[in-house]
Amino acid sequence: MTASHLNIDAHCGCSEDGKGCLCVAPCACHGYGPKLEGFLIPCLLLFLKRKPAHGYELMEELSRMPFLKSLPDPGVIYRQLRRMKTDDLVQSHLEPGKNGPARTVYSLSPQGVAYLLACTASLEGIRAMIEGFLAFTPASPDQEDAP
Repeated sequence: MTASHLNIDAHCGCSEDGKGCLCVAPCACHGYGPKLEGFLIPCLLLFLKRKPAHGYELMEELSRMPFLKSLPDPGVIYRQLRRMKTDDLVQSHLEPGKNGPARTVYSLSPQGVAYLLACTASLEGIRAMIEGFLAFTPASPDQEDAP
């Protein structure tokens, strides 16, 4: 799948060919419920927007995020980086290691910037949906429902 095959909009980040769902929010093409496992992609893209980094640096950044309940396995992170490179969301180059082998350094591509914007819009929609839900949820079990 190449960048020309990506159908990126604020609703769904899936590829036109339907392979490899990249959704971070519920969408009509994939049924119901948020695709929270896809939250890693926008997190990685956000870090790469700030500066190019290699996989280990990205794992360190993830460990500092208070909103993540658990960290994914390093293999999952590297798999997502390879997938994002295949989908033209990131670019990579080899950088000589200081005391070891060369490291792959990833940077955000123009398609990655567009996808990050789409993810942000999608997450804003999720936030509005959650806030709307919580507005109708009692604060305590013995409290009456909101109007």
